Amino acid sequence: MAERKSVLRGDPRLDKLRWSRRLTLTSRILFVNVLPLVLLGGGVLYLDSYRTQLLDERFKLALVEAQITAEALAGATPKRQEALLIQIGKEQRLRIRVYDAEGKLESDSFQLAPPSFELPDPADVDQTDFALRTDRWFDRVVGAPALPDYREPVSDSVDAWPELVRAREESLTQIVLRDAPDGTHVINAAAPVGLDGDTLLITRNPVDITQSVREARTTVAMIVLLFLLVSTLLSFFLAQTIVRPLRELVQAAVRVRQGRDRQVEVPRLPDRRDEIGMLARAVSDMTAALRHRIDAVESFAADVAHEIKNPLASLRSATESLGKVEDPDLRSQLLDIAVHDVRRIDRLVTEISDASRIDAEMSRTEFERVDMAELLRNVAASREERGENEGRNVTVTADESKLVVNGVGLRLERIMENLLDNAVSFSPIGGSIDARLVRREGRVVLTVCDEGPGIPEEKREKVFERFHSDRPEGEDFGNHSGLGLAIGRTIAEAHEGTLHVEDRADGDRGACFVLSLPALDK
Repeated sequence: MAERKSVLRGDPRLDKLRWSRRLTLTSRILFVNVLPLVLLGGGVLYLDSYRTQLLDERFKLALVEAQITAEALAGATPKRQEALLIQIGKEQRLRIRVYDAEGKLESDSFQLAPPSFELPDPADVDQTDFALRTDRWFDRVVGAPALPDYREPVSDSVDAWPELVRAREESLTQIVLRDAPDGTHVINAAAPVGLDGDTLLITRNPVDITQSVREARTTVAMIVLLFLLVSTLLSFFLAQTIVRPLRELVQAAVRVRQGRDRQVEVPRLPDRRDEIGMLARAVSDMTAALRHRIDAVESFAADVAHEIKNPLASLRSATESLGKVEDPDLRSQLLDIAVHDVRRIDRLVTEISDASRIDAEMSRTEFERVDMAELLRNVAASREERGENEGRNVTVTADESKLVVNGVGLRLERIMENLLDNAVSFSPIGGSIDARLVRREGRVVLTVCDEGPGIPEEKREKVFERFHSDRPEGEDFGNHSGLGLAIGRTIAEAHEGTLHVEDRADGDRGACFVLSLPALDK
């Protein structure tokens, strides 16, 4: 029993993951796979925005520095200009160059004092440096425009710097951004100085921007790696909640397919509320239904063989004896037996054919509105005209309420015929058969009561089994196939209804068969 409970519950180790059963698989898969990508994409966009913001601030600063420095140098003596170049260059970590009206270099703060920063020689920079390669990859990801490389001209003059040329022509401050050999940025600001035609060029190497971006990138990378780790762990968690129960289902399905163990239990995983639990229960129900169908087919085949074998044996005996018997009366008796057996076999084949195809036929048939009162009256009248009631009195009673169902008229008629046939068989000649239709609690209920011996409670389910036949006293063997009530219940269940037997409500001798179908209101 404990083993069976374990099978139904699934792997006990999955109990540790009980909380996860409240989430659907779709939610878990989306969470695990999308979250790292969202974080990565958001981090990249944030870094590019952060770098752009820093550069914008430095552009504004370079513009202000160039204009202030140009105003300070305008009209100053050469000695004062040199002092200003040294002081501003040292305090602001700038390289300041002044060009005369002819475009020649007049003063350079790096020549007047030690340089406040140094740019590496391109030949000395390792192009495979991790930070440098990461910077380039980052630029490609965010789609940053390519920047021109910063190179010191061989002959330093105004013509070597396009921003200086534009500043002279437009008399406006010009800002240009370039890439240093080590991957940092270089900001050049060119501005006119006074009215003599002199020009100022300020160069700044804001390494702090690159360092800040790299630090932020490292932080984002650590966060992404952390979430990738979490994502990996969640993936393993997901595998525990999906793969293991699926493997259990696969193994059980394989054993069921191979038929090696008739008692194989497909785990139902009743505690799970996600798609895996739904699948497990659906597969379990499907397996049970399949087994039931296989058992029913096997039982049906065995019953068919048994039922046909008896009349065939009788028919064979009668036909073999015909050639040996000379007495006309005995030959006539043998012919009657042969004809009776042939009819019995024909009846069996017809009933078996109906019973075997009724499920498939009902699944393909389109339902329609059926007035049960009108149908019952037609069936009773037709039987009376054909004399099929054999001296029994059939009374039909129907409520005035709407007795309409959704179904197949011919099949519902078949149930009525079978119930009336059964009632006629067990009722005495001259007895009464009461067929009553009522509407009760949203259902249409047909009750057919006879005056027969009744059915003991322990046998009431057996009468609906195929080939079960309790012959009425005095009836010839073979007049009933034992399939009528089984076919009736099958048709009723195909209409989402029920068919059962109970005692008469008035307490008299006999049995009542009750057919209940969903009522159609519209």
